[in-house]
Amino acid sequence: MKLRRGPDGYHFFDRMSGMNFLLDEAIPAPETWSQSPRQISIALTNQCDLSCPHCYAPKTKAKLDSSQIKLWMTELDQHGCFGVGFGGGEPTLHPDLLEICDYGHLNTNLAITMTTHGHHLTDNLLSNLSGKVNFVRVSMDGVGKTYEAIRNRPFDRLLSILNKLGGYMPYGINFVVNQQTIPDIAEAALIAEDLGASDLLLLPEEAVGKGRQINPTSKARLQDWVAGYSGKLQLSVGARNANDFPTTIPLQQEPPELAFAHIDADGVLKRTSFDNAGYKIDQKGVIAAFSSLCYQQAGAIV
Repeated sequence: MKLRRGPDGYHFFDRMSGMNFLLDEAIPAPETWSQSPRQISIALTNQCDLSCPHCYAPKTKAKLDSSQIKLWMTELDQHGCFGVGFGGGEPTLHPDLLEICDYGHLNTNLAITMTTHGHHLTDNLLSNLSGKVNFVRVSMDGVGKTYEAIRNRPFDRLLSILNKLGGYMPYGINFVVNQQTIPDIAEAALIAEDLGASDLLLLPEEAVGKGRQINPTSKARLQDWVAGYSGKLQLSVGARNANDFPTTIPLQQEPPELAFAHIDADGVLKRTSFDNAGYKIDQKGVIAAFSSLCYQQAGAIV
């Protein structure tokens, strides 16, 4: 198991089972705390073959070099990061996806996850990723005709992909919530549960990129649905909306700055994928950029 030291104690994580446990009887000295984000997402490429109306990803033709990603993964692993999530754009369009995932599996103790629209998850790709990717998130915004109007792909095809995906690796569903998709939330949850998904990540639409802020009525409907949900899926919500929903914070003392970070397809380290500003990762490495992000803004010491 991998160990991470922090303000809540000694945090252990097993990437194969997803098990976490925390020893909080003693708090390690601050100078020994892990120096990386607990989790990090990396946009491998901005390229995507869909044109979803809520997409927040930049439309520039940026793409990360696989050798650089490997160096970052090694450095993050050595400094206590638990997991890296590949996204985009559409990560399955990066030509070195398999090579990158294979490297992470064989040469680090990082949990490897991926967020995808799913339509390139062929049996061949899934077979090659199996055992190397620990968890996959598939975007499913609405069901039936709602999904098809947003994604311009057949919903039945998505269902067939999800039906086979669980045979290769654990997966969850991402669901962008807005006025168009909120009527489908209950049916989407039932479908996800029936097909073997383990969780449902609710993402109220943000006014970033092509997206528009979720309206108050739709957000209230989502809050009511969450409050009454009695299914088997684990529900989670995007961090920017966590204060508006009943959430459990397992690491009470960990500052948000230490919990998560994002690297965009231009190699800029940011707090989240929604942020405009960050630190370009240079020859000093990703941990140096992360230190700048956490500790040098406004002269604050976290």
